[in-house]
Formats: sequence, structure tokens, C-alpha cells
Amino acid sequence: MTLPPADLLRSLFRRRATALRPADPRHSDVPLLRSAEIAAVYHSQRVAGDFYEFLRVGPSRVLFGLFDLAGRREDTREILIAAQNTFRILAPKLFAGKDFNEAEAMVGLCHEANRTILQVAGGIRSCPAFIGCYNEDLGTVCYVNAGHPPALLRDDSGITKLEASGLPLGIFSHATQSASTCGLVPGAALLLVSRGVIEAEHNDQEFGLEGAKKSFQGASALSAQDLCLEILQSAEQFLEAAPTHNDVTALVLLRYRDAGRPRSRSSGRKPLLYGRAGKIK
Repeated sequence: MTLPPADLLRSLFRRRATALRPADPRHSDVPLLRSAEIAAVYHSQRVAGDFYEFLRVGPSRVLFGLFDLAGRREDTREILIAAQNTFRILAPKLFAGKDFNEAEAMVGLCHEANRTILQVAGGIRSCPAFIGCYNEDLGTVCYVNAGHPPALLRDDSGITKLEASGLPLGIFSHATQSASTCGLVPGAALLLVSRGVIEAEHNDQEFGLEGAKKSFQGASALSAQDLCLEILQSAEQFLEAAPTHNDVTALVLLRYRDAGRPRSRSSGRKPLLYGRAGKIK
């Protein structure tokens, strides 16, 4: 008997997840992009459930995601491992071939990630998530924002918010999501920050999305990693201390203005406070 595609993928995931499940989430290598770059930076003290992933799924497509799983790190580790397995095993199947529908593949991936979180958590475990697929040929991002803080798209016209279009993952088994597409013109950058950045509080005031937006608008860094650092350092300056209240993570996708790789204006010094993309403690 031939299984329908969705059942076949779930069967494949169950078999491989059992065989490949590691003790901890695995390192995520930052992919090299044509005429663009992507990076993520986080505060070195992992206390909660921030998790991000990069994955090339074709000659011109790269998936990226930022997840913010509710709970302390010791309670979320197994769920993070399972979510990473879903992402890595299922995504290449959903995005295979030439005739697949990109938006349908994005929604399907979110649906399976939602199922994974609910199953492994054994119940409700809220997980706001932003998952995007960058098309190097077109300079577009097809994305799903499942209850995550809005992404910020910066270009010469200003900053546009990419608002949430659905509930966080891990709440309802049959929650529906919708996918949208935005374009990154040459020189544009897309910023994602975790809830820990937004909720950074000092003197009864939050850094907020407006704080991230203001920092992003005025950022002078010319590389994706340095843009991440600049945003997190702005949050630290707002707090007047190193953030310890939650995980704080920034992810940036930057499209070059021309084919050449930009040179950053920063000193190149990597603060000890921060970790590189993909490192999970």
C-alpha cells in the first residue's frame, strides 16, 4: 500500500528521529549565500528556550528559523532536540523538486513542527516562531510568523514590520498558519529578535520592539553578524547591565548592494558576552 505524501513524511520522520536523536541539539552551520549573508548571535547564558536553525534545501533556497519555546532550558531541551529533527529531516522533503509550492511547503513545515512540540511536550507548550525561506535567485523571503515578535525589514524606504499571522506553535493541534512573501532589494536587511530582547526592562520601561527598531534604523554595521551584535549591545546599554532575565537572540539576513562582500565598520572584536550562530549550550 502506498502512503499519501504527508503520512509517508511522518513515517520517515518517526524512524529517523529514533535513530538519529542526539543528546543535545546539534550545531547549526551558517550557510554561505550568493550576494547575501545570514547570522545569529545570542547572549552566552542560555536560560530559556531560544532556538534557531539554518538549512539549505536547494541550489537557491535556504531555510532559517527563530523559535522561542516557553520554559527553562532544563525543561525544554528534549523539545528543542525534537523540533530540530523535524526541521532537518522534513524540510528537504517538503522543498524537493522544481514544482513544489513554496507557501504550501512553509505551512506544512510549521504544521509538523507544531505537532512535534505538542507530542514531545505532552501538552501545551507555547512556542512563538518565525520561519523563512530565502530565495537567492529572486531575493525574496517566504515566511510564516507564528505568534513571534514582528520581523523588521529595513531598506532605503525605511522599516517595515512583518507581523504575526497566526498563533504560536505548541498550543492547538489543528492551528492554521498562513505564509507571506517579502522582497529584499539590494542593501536590505531583515532582523529577528527574540522575546527576551523585546522584554528587556529597566526602571519599569521595556526596550520593546521600538527600541529594536530604533537601534536597527541607526545601525552602522555592514555585516549580518555585526548588525546582530549592534542590536544586542543596544539592549545591554538600555539595561545598563548584561541581560540575565531571559535568552536574548538576534538573527539578521542581509542582501548585499552589489556582488562584492561588504567590509564592516566594526573593530572585528567579538565580545565575550556573546556566542556565535548555531552554538547551543
